[in-house]
Amino acid sequence: MEEISLFCNYLLIDKKYSSNTIASYKRDLLKLDSFLNKDIKKITEDDIKKYLKYLTESKESKKTIARNISALRSFYKFLMIEKIVKNNPMENIELPRLNKALPKTLDEEDIDKLLDINLVDAFSYRNKAMLELMYATGLRVSELINLKVHDVDFDMALLRTMGKGSKERIIPIGDYALEYLKKYLLEYRSTMLKKEYNDYLFLNNHGKQMTRQGFFKILRKLADEKGIDKDFSPHTLRHSFATHLLNHGADLRSIQELLGHSDIATTQIYTHVSNRQLRENYDEYHPHSGK
Repeated sequence: MEEISLFCNYLLIDKKYSSNTIASYKRDLLKLDSFLNKDIKKITEDDIKKYLKYLTESKESKKTIARNISALRSFYKFLMIEKIVKNNPMENIELPRLNKALPKTLDEEDIDKLLDINLVDAFSYRNKAMLELMYATGLRVSELINLKVHDVDFDMALLRTMGKGSKERIIPIGDYALEYLKKYLLEYRSTMLKKEYNDYLFLNNHGKQMTRQGFFKILRKLADEKGIDKDFSPHTLRHSFATHLLNHGADLRSIQELLGHSDIATTQIYTHVSNRQLRENYDEYHPHSGK
């Protein structure tokens, strides 16, 4: 549909959304188009409600439905600006109430287990460098795999990354992560390159850019080897980075800057994680806790 294509170009060029977000919005809009099979200019509020009822009856989660509503809101806002439609069918549609889940984290003992990698070849040194860097900087997995060799300043112990909305941020790197990153880069990375040269920092087995899926497989394999049976993802390392900083006395504003959050409210969720841990420790160790 032409309107959806125009909208996706707007998200890419004007809003600078990531390719993953744009693809997600596009899927949601095409799903609506397939369900209603109706001219986009003639869709009414009742049509939208009918579609949302269909999603609910299809057992879609509240989170998925909320994402669909957000996509449709943005889409119709764009159509109104461009004067493609005269009426906004999303005007009175409300988001479902979401129970905000606390982010999953690993405790420091599990982090130590995960990072205790047997270093025997180029791949194990790469894995060590990737995980140490993620835990040391709180990078998103998309930011990690998109790092280029020149994004790391070894002399200043800093890295440069482009976060959400193409916002650049500079993050300090701890000595431990820097040591293994330097070793991987100077001694092993060149051996992983094949015929085709590229300047991505972390390479896969084919000498190409590491992928999200590839990183997740490596993480899951290492967790299984270490006997860490908790349900977690690459993003858990980012959550653990923030929570452990907070537990050791870092202030929220600093953590906000390091994570690249535009709103301090997003960072404040880590105070709830920290408070939960505090409660668990109290219940376990205080002699009069009643547990």
